[in-house]
Amino acid sequence: MSDDQKPDVTVPEKGERVAKLLARAGLCSRRDAERWIAEGRVSLRGTVLKSPAINVVDPSELTVNGKPLPGAERSRLFRYHKPVGLVTTHRDEKGRPTVFDSLPKALPRVISVGRLDLNSEGLLLLTNDGELARKMELPANGWLRRYKVRVHGHIDPAQLESLANGVTIEGISYGPIEAVLERQQGANAWIVVSLREGKNREIRRVMQHLQLPVSRLIRLAYGPFQLGSLKGGDIEEVPPRVLRDQLSITDANHRRQTSRP
Repeated sequence: MSDDQKPDVTVPEKGERVAKLLARAGLCSRRDAERWIAEGRVSLRGTVLKSPAINVVDPSELTVNGKPLPGAERSRLFRYHKPVGLVTTHRDEKGRPTVFDSLPKALPRVISVGRLDLNSEGLLLLTNDGELARKMELPANGWLRRYKVRVHGHIDPAQLESLANGVTIEGISYGPIEAVLERQQGANAWIVVSLREGKNREIRRVMQHLQLPVSRLIRLAYGPFQLGSLKGGDIEEVPPRVLRDQLSITDANHRRQTSRP
């Protein structure tokens, strides 16, 4: 093996991947951790890492931007009512206000579980644990996301029912969507939409495909967690016991599904 083919540090046989440790420490998501490694911001025992494919036994040997990893906090989850006009990112290249700029200063550093676009509102889950965020976003968990959607146009119930079979738009396949008319108000209608996948701008694209442009989109629930009575801009922590219980139920359901013949 030539010098430039040698790994930049010795890889232990045990331990956990670097990106997972950074995410668990609440510094960033696993994807951001991989980007930080590529940018040369992460070191192990003083050696700058060049690849995320490194297992680490002792997290205290890691540094990020020259600083040791903070001690891992307990996993925390927050329900936040995102208002319209905020982007779900830590830094916006266009200088628009972000969700994270609006949060109370006393909060730990948090990342979002999924996203809501600039013009969408409602429930956004926030956590200090990047590994927990990744777990909650996995399609395999099958968590239902429920939305209340206002569209412009008159509803054809058959059109909405057809979404239960999924739909392909411009080469992108969307999974089954449950869409139920709540009420028609003149030229506008309110629809309750439920889905399990949640691709980028999925509801807006699907409704536009049906000639029903969306004028308001509110997320009501993400899995077992509800928007409830939270007002715009309000945030509330999910009690640790509730978080543990819900994750245990999800894990048990996932094990049952994967063990079926």
